[in-house]
Amino acid sequence: MQYQRILLKLTGESFGGKTRKGLDFKAIARIASLISTVKEKNKIEIAIVVGGGNLFRGKDADNVKIDRAAADYIGMLGTVMNALALQEELENLGNVVRVMSSIVMQSVCEPFVRRKAMRHLEKGRIVILGGGTGSPFFTTDSAAALKACELGCDIFLKGSNIEGVYTSDPKKDKDAKMYKRLSYQEALERGLTVMDSTAFALCQKEKIPIRIFNLDDLENIERIIKGEDVGTLIT
Repeated sequence: MQYQRILLKLTGESFGGKTRKGLDFKAIARIASLISTVKEKNKIEIAIVVGGGNLFRGKDADNVKIDRAAADYIGMLGTVMNALALQEELENLGNVVRVMSSIVMQSVCEPFVRRKAMRHLEKGRIVILGGGTGSPFFTTDSAAALKACELGCDIFLKGSNIEGVYTSDPKKDKDAKMYKRLSYQEALERGLTVMDSTAFALCQKEKIPIRIFNLDDLENIERIIKGEDVGTLIT
């Protein structure tokens, strides 16, 4: 296999099924089944960072009277809910899973400790990381990039609702072209919004490649691990 340890970022919307809202356990079970199959067939170590957009985003508070930091904390708690839901579905398939959170809540899940997380991965456990960075004003993309760096992952796989990175929004511009390959610097200079600049900069510094792909086709994950050229590679 091309990769031994991967960081998989799952959008919160993927946990909401067709409506992309709330918790759709059929959709979560489908995600869990694919992850379980990929891990078993390819014998790789998987760390997963989950978003919380199906429940609440900090930026959703822009139009209401709520402090932005408080809103971000609400969103972070949403990511832990998603992490626990995914843990249940993965364990139903016989996987050994650990949920770790950057926000300490010991009666619910383990606090994130880098060396402990790495030990879980080495023992073949799937590690699901919730709670974002543990601090407001950072996106879950930044949290995923940070964890990819901390855990020494070979690649950062970012699931999206489009095929990859485009010159413009393909849903609005029929002439938009998809990039197959970009450098970190090109992504930063062009202001590509598929990820925030902090996430790009972290991966650039630690030389961790980013692969952005369509999460609607979950089999893309296995194709990438097998070395197929899926989506957009930023390196």
